Amino acid sequence: MRTIAIIPAGGSGKRMKGSLSKQYLLLNGIPVLAHTLMVFQCTPMIHDVLLVVPAGDIEFATKTIVEKYGASKVTQVLPGGKERQDSVKKGLDAAGDDYDVVVIHDGVRPFISEELIHLSVLEACKEEAVTTGVPVKDTVKMLDQGDWIMETLSRNRLWLTQTPQAFKREVIKEAYRSAYNDNFYGTDDASLVERIGVRVKMLPGSYENIKITTKEDLWFAEGFMRGRMTKDQ
Repeated sequence: MRTIAIIPAGGSGKRMKGSLSKQYLLLNGIPVLAHTLMVFQCTPMIHDVLLVVPAGDIEFATKTIVEKYGASKVTQVLPGGKERQDSVKKGLDAAGDDYDVVVIHDGVRPFISEELIHLSVLEACKEEAVTTGVPVKDTVKMLDQGDWIMETLSRNRLWLTQTPQAFKREVIKEAYRSAYNDNFYGTDDASLVERIGVRVKMLPGSYENIKITTKEDLWFAEGFMRGRMTKDQ
């Protein structure tokens, strides 16, 4: 069984309100994206990695991230598309048909664990499609267009979806073909699989597996990192 990971890292950093894209911001002195890639580098279940970055960042990402931090499993650094879905599509096209399982993970989720990647691959082999996530902690309200509460949703079956998401190659490729034929854009890769009638299994993730998109996220990430360093001492 061969597994490839597609890591979309095409953010511009607009929500950070800074000139440096969020994937290149430093976390404990190392770029966020490098933290993410190193976990995949150390995971035996992952054989190759395709990194997708903004078109103008290919040389920068190759030299300052992939080569500098020894991410030798990265076989290609590809130019991304307009939306995240477009970037993943470019990764799928480049991957070809030499792999059994495709893992997709956000480049700005640096606290992913080897164990969760491993479990996602194993479950994808059995179930065809899996995602990861955590149960909702807060009470969730559904509003109407005038911002009045329509309904309070039960938290018992509500989960916040994360990555990694893992799929059998033929399933995710068919999902993307169908989405582009219908000009459909989903909020994550699992939603594309759901719309072709394939059930997606939810695996327990981690509340630390945050997506760094704002300055507040980076502050939380620094706190998580300090906590991990303290535990290791």
